[in-house]
Amino acid sequence: MESDCRIPVACCRPRVLVLHALFWGLVSLRVFGAALLSDSERTSAAVKAVAAPCWLLEDFVVTTECGQCNSFQTRSWSACGPTGYVERVNCTRSNRDEYKSCRSAVMEEHLFWKFEAAMLALTALFAVLVVVRQRWLDRLASEKVRRQIESI
Repeated sequence: MESDCRIPVACCRPRVLVLHALFWGLVSLRVFGAALLSDSERTSAAVKAVAAPCWLLEDFVVTTECGQCNSFQTRSWSACGPTGYVERVNCTRSNRDEYKSCRSAVMEEHLFWKFEAAMLALTALFAVLVVVRQRWLDRLASEKVRRQIESI
């Protein structure tokens, strides 16, 4: 008497086995990685409180409006790195002056128009592709009709 409990042959193929191993490896990496991150977050919470800028931890007042960094500031100030613009803030509780990265209205408008230009270019490209494909399909259809008429 044979058992009905068999592994299908398709499950033993090398490609399927590799995919299963990859899937379970990624799942276990995600689980262990999350566990390691939560442990490291507990230990570094006190360090982050000391190293964090004051404007993250308390209220602040903007003393100098958002302005573009010059080349020296970009190289020397870490606040200029993310956006290229910086503003000076005064933290109310500690009364410290610090620099904070900001997003300029001019920069936002420039990015918006770059996005609009990219979308317009993509629209034109795909419109041309649609026209070319439609002509190709029309040509195939007319060839098929011509062959059918010739075969009569």
